Amino acid sequence: MSNQPTQLIVALDFDSLDEATRLVDAAGASVLWYKVGKQLFTRYGPDALRPLKKAGKKVFLDLKFHDIPNTVRQAVRSALDIGADMVNVHAGGGLAMMAAAAEARRPDSLVIAVTVLTSMDQQALSQVGVQSSLSDQVERLARLARQAGLDGVVASGHEITMIRAACGPDFVQVIPGIRLASGSADDQKRIMTPGAAAEAGAQFIVVGRPVTRADDPAAAASEIVRQLECGGS
Repeated sequence: MSNQPTQLIVALDFDSLDEATRLVDAAGASVLWYKVGKQLFTRYGPDALRPLKKAGKKVFLDLKFHDIPNTVRQAVRSALDIGADMVNVHAGGGLAMMAAAAEARRPDSLVIAVTVLTSMDQQALSQVGVQSSLSDQVERLARLARQAGLDGVVASGHEITMIRAACGPDFVQVIPGIRLASGSADDQKRIMTPGAAAEAGAQFIVVGRPVTRADDPAAAASEIVRQLECGGS
């Protein structure tokens, strides 16, 4: 397991930039990393990142680029130009596309690939024509991302150990589908608690509703960080 502590990323899944900014203010110093996804970025574009960068926060721009290699290369470059610290692409775009994304990476940035969405299970994978088992598909795409020169992948917590074995402990794993033990799974199917993800060796976890819908976001985030420290010890 890496000696680096698992870091919390809070997902700003809001329609309103004012709501997102209020959450960031309420969470204060308890959260460094935030995820800006399609919901907020489609409405506000680069303006969605500006209050975060002004507050000294790190931004995971979760747009999952998937296009021809040159288009993805330029998209990643543009994302980094507007202040993203982490950017992702779909591993399903193939080796050449991911290699193009890696070419746009900067020393202070992370470019990662999505393997299989955590909302998908074996049945959903079969419906889109993938006959491999879910775990085999995740491993195949993770290995391909590493071969392409990317920094890591987005994957389910249940695949952390397998990906570490296949790609090494320094290959970054960003784990969504995180829920507190007492919480609801909502629309996620392959979920894990913060402590379990840390214990398995995740470098980052992504948490949304358990923080953004909490009465006290700072306290909720601090509790998750405590669980990460306990789980990763």
